[in-house]
Amino acid sequence: QVQLVESGGGLVQPGGSLRLSCAASGSIFRIATMGWYRQAPGKQRELVAVIISGSSTNYADSVKGRFTISRDNAKNTVYLQMNSLKPEDAAVYYCNADVLSSYFVRNNYWGQGTQVTVSS
Repeated sequence: QVQLVESGGGLVQPGGSLRLSCAASGSIFRIATMGWYRQAPGKQRELVAVIISGSSTNYADSVKGRFTISRDNAKNTVYLQMNSLKPEDAAVYYCNADVLSSYFVRNNYWGQGTQVTVSS
């Protein structure tokens, strides 16, 4: 009913930048929150950044000062600007959203993931 499509991943050198995008489509009444998670090989999935409808944001300590999350409500899209990338940032990045399809129906959705590789 709701689809999240990510783009922007790829290979970048240490110190470089990438911008991830995630567009939501389908039966959307309102998107309450949107966020980014990542999962590196052998590790559990972790929260990177989240943004709520009022534009309040929260970041993992490991990315504060380097990553910026933003959203375009008119386009139902969330972005993650990643600067000063480090090898430890390499992971599959997943978009996540809490979506209301009606006033009383709220569900959580995941994107398919996009690979970010940081290597020289």
